[in-house]
Amino acid sequence: MRITVVGDVLLDVDLAGEATRLCPDAPVPVVDIADVRRRAGGAGLVARMLAQDGHRVTLVTVLSDDDASLELEGALAGIRVVAGPSDARTPVKTRVRAGRHPVVRVDEGCERPPVPAATAAMLKAIQQAEVIVIADYGRGVAANPDIRSLLVTLAHDIPIVWDPHPSGAVPVPGVAVVTPNLAEAAKAAGIAAETLEEIAEVGTALLDRWQGKAVLVTMGERGGLLVGLRNRSPRTFPAPSTTVSDPCGAGDRLAASLAVHLASGRDLDDAVEQAIHEAAAFLGAGGVASLPDRHRPAWHNRVWRRRRDEDALELARRVRANGGTVVATGGCFDLLHAGHVRTLSAARELGDCLIVCLNSDESVHRIKGEPRPIVSQQDRAELLLALECVDAVMVFEEDTPEACLDLLRPAVWVKGGDYQASRLPESDLVESWGGQCVTVPFHQARSTSLLADALAKVS
Repeated sequence: MRITVVGDVLLDVDLAGEATRLCPDAPVPVVDIADVRRRAGGAGLVARMLAQDGHRVTLVTVLSDDDASLELEGALAGIRVVAGPSDARTPVKTRVRAGRHPVVRVDEGCERPPVPAATAAMLKAIQQAEVIVIADYGRGVAANPDIRSLLVTLAHDIPIVWDPHPSGAVPVPGVAVVTPNLAEAAKAAGIAAETLEEIAEVGTALLDRWQGKAVLVTMGERGGLLVGLRNRSPRTFPAPSTTVSDPCGAGDRLAASLAVHLASGRDLDDAVEQAIHEAAAFLGAGGVASLPDRHRPAWHNRVWRRRRDEDALELARRVRANGGTVVATGGCFDLLHAGHVRTLSAARELGDCLIVCLNSDESVHRIKGEPRPIVSQQDRAELLLALECVDAVMVFEEDTPEACLDLLRPAVWVKGGDYQASRLPESDLVESWGGQCVTVPFHQARSTSLLADALAKVS
C-alpha cells in the first residue's frame, strides 16, 4: 500500500525536566532540563507514525533553508520526502514540561506564509498514491491550486482523509472523510455545539458545505460523531476510557489510522471505530512521547571525534567496539552543494559516525563521462572532511560501492530520497550483516549538473 501524506511540516521540540524551585526574579518555576527531543510535527508526524507502522510512505511538503529545516530533515530520515521550496521560516513549537505537567509552549516562525508553489515532482508523487492523508496545518500546501485540482480528480478513485486546520484551506469536494475536532468544526460551521444534537447539526452543515462523502467530528474523550452522504443519520462512536497525559498527536493518529483502514477495504463505520480505538491506545501509551526518537540515536550522548591519523576502517572498528552505530553514504560529490550538505547532515543524525564512500576520479569519469570530474578526488575528500557532519572519507575505484561497504560493514547505509531503500542494489549486501538501508530527504532543485550548467553560463 502506497500512502502519501500531503501537508505542512513543522519542528516540535520537547524540553523535559524537574521544577523544584521558583525563579528569584519572578514567581515562575525554574525547570532543570534533563531531556531534549526534536521530532517532525504536522504532516511530518503523520508520516512518521505511518512509517513506524510499517507502511510505505511518501511525504509531499515544502521545506525552508533554515537551521530548523535541517533539524527537521534529520527527524524525517528513512521517509521518502518530496519537497518543494518554501519562502517562509520553518515553524518551531517548543514545549517545556516539568515532570508530567506542561509549563509553557513557545512558537517561532508561525506567521502565515504565502501559498507555496507545487513542483512537478510533488504532483507526480501525489498522482502515484493509493491513499492520501491531507495534514493541513494552515501553512498553504493544501491551498495550492494545482494540488487541489489533482486531489479533486483523485477523490473519485482513492480514499482521501482530510485533517483540517482553523486557518487552513477548505477541503476539496469528494474526499472520503474530513476529520475536524469539535472546536474546529463549530468554528467552521459558525454554530455553538456542546450536546450531541448540536454536534450532529454541525456535522451535517459541514457535510453540505464541504461536499465530502463524510464528516467525522472528533470529541476527545467522548469519541467521535459521523455523518455521511450514504447515511445522513448521525452515528456516535465512544472512545475507550484511557488516562491521557499528553493529547498531542491524537488527531494525526486518528487520520493516519482511518486512511489505512479505508484503503484496506473496511467500510466507513468500521474504519472510524477502529481509528478511534487506535487513537485512544496511542494516547494511553504516552502519545508522541511513545514514538521512537529517530532523530536521536541510542548512543547520542557519546561524542566521536575524528583523529587526524585515523582512516575510515579504523574509525568504523573503534566506534563499533564502543557500542556505537556506524553510518555510511556514498557518491561522487563533484561540486559540493547545499543538497549534499543537507543529505550528509541528516545521515549523520542516524548514528555515531558518518563515513563517506567517495568515487575516485577514474570512477566518476566512467560513470559521468567527459569532462567529469570537475573537482579532483583529493579536493573532494578535503571539502567533505571540512564538514562537521563527516567523520571520515573512503575513496573507492570501482563503479559501485559494494567492495567498500563490505570492508566497512556499516549498520546503516544512507541514500537520498530519490531512491527507494528496498530497491537499492546494495540492500542485499548491507542486510547480509544485519545492516539496514534508509533514505533521507532529496532536494530536486539542487544537483551538481544544474550547478555545472549555471557555472558554464557565467564562465
